Amino acid sequence: MAKLSLMDLAFFLTETEASPKHVGGMMMFRKPAKAGKDFVDTAVREYVGTNADIRPPFNQIVKFSRFSTPSWADAPDFNIDDHIFYHQLEGDDFRDALYELVGELHSPKMERDQPMWEIHVIQGIDDKRFAIYTKLHHAYADGVTMSSILAKSLSQSSRARKATPMWSVIPEKRLENAADSVSIMKVLSKLGGRSTDYLRSALGLSKLSAQLALEAMKLTKNAVAVPYQANPNTPLNGQVVPGRQVATAAVPMERVNHLRSLTRSTLNHIALTCIDGALHRYLQDCESDIDEPITIQMPVNLRRQGDNSMGNKIGIVLVELANKTTDPYERLREIGFTLRNVRYQVDGVPPASVMAYTVLLGSLAQLVELLGIDDKLPPLGNTLVSNVPGPVKPLYLKGARLEEMYPISALPPGCHLNITLYSYDGRLQFGLVASSALPKLEVLSDYIHEAFADLENAVSPQLLEHNNKAAG
Repeated sequence: MAKLSLMDLAFFLTETEASPKHVGGMMMFRKPAKAGKDFVDTAVREYVGTNADIRPPFNQIVKFSRFSTPSWADAPDFNIDDHIFYHQLEGDDFRDALYELVGELHSPKMERDQPMWEIHVIQGIDDKRFAIYTKLHHAYADGVTMSSILAKSLSQSSRARKATPMWSVIPEKRLENAADSVSIMKVLSKLGGRSTDYLRSALGLSKLSAQLALEAMKLTKNAVAVPYQANPNTPLNGQVVPGRQVATAAVPMERVNHLRSLTRSTLNHIALTCIDGALHRYLQDCESDIDEPITIQMPVNLRRQGDNSMGNKIGIVLVELANKTTDPYERLREIGFTLRNVRYQVDGVPPASVMAYTVLLGSLAQLVELLGIDDKLPPLGNTLVSNVPGPVKPLYLKGARLEEMYPISALPPGCHLNITLYSYDGRLQFGLVASSALPKLEVLSDYIHEAFADLENAVSPQLLEHNNKAAG
């Protein structure tokens, strides 16, 4: 039986009814021409497969023991049909009804007596479209892995009339040594390991600690972001409460890439500039804007090239966005400078050091959440923003085109909002998930679009005029 890594186990030990630790994916499809009445059911059944198609750990549960570390064990009486659910939308608008339903489905904590994943098939209102919402406990996989499984299992051909079971894209040996490879305890404390690896990891963690100490003592300026210095007086932070709501935004990748070329920026620079501008406008709308930079938590992928093991291999770094400004171009330049510092910070130490740093910070944040005192202390960061790469070309399920795909993540301790970026088929998409305590989430998605247009206008008024003519 494969053992759980320390990070995977943390997702089990720290979740509560108000703060469940699962991730989701919302996919919206358009049916092919002349699709029959049973098309959706047939397509989904082929896509999910049968009991014989399932592969570990998706037919497994976590087994806890008094005398050994928790491990994955085969679930008794596993039946794939117990994980597939059907829903019928009601109302006047497909998208609004879908977002409301997915928010409800994303809210409750998953039961642990069976494998913790669900497939929800959603139809209604629009007879040409349907959606699939996938829900998966974070201990099974991180967002990058989940996205890869969903994307690789779909076809790149609109003519393909046979669906591939999603589990078939998972290599047989994906779980082999997965827990050991991400175990912080093994890297930092196993005496039988290579002493040089242990020394590098320990020195890396010491280097990160020294950087934070120098910044906290103001001996450096804007070199790194210091934890628990974010302004707590916003609706973005506080004790997380039950209930989830979902919203999205999207901008054309062609326009994003044109901005990148004009400004010599990365996709993250452009996206975070839009998010920063939108958040300040949103906070102003809520009469709680702040003068200090907004601080975000940002996951970084620590997998080596070719590593397709299950489990989580991510680190979390803190990023201070721009000082308050009305100039989008100034905001872009400042965020670009900050992200370069973050890159130097991560690249300057071994991945195990970043993961150890993440576990230490995360453990403290989780303890504060479990004690119920998030409303009384400064947050680790104001929100979490992650970037999950997606397919460049359109994907299909038995000829049904995947039009949109959004990650829906978990909320970090002390935060009421999580934003995940996902690039797919010529669009940069923003998946927003928030607790029920955050007001006017749909307004924030509108402000992301406005902030992108403002950035285009600030960089090149001619560019904006060109886009308007092309749209007309």
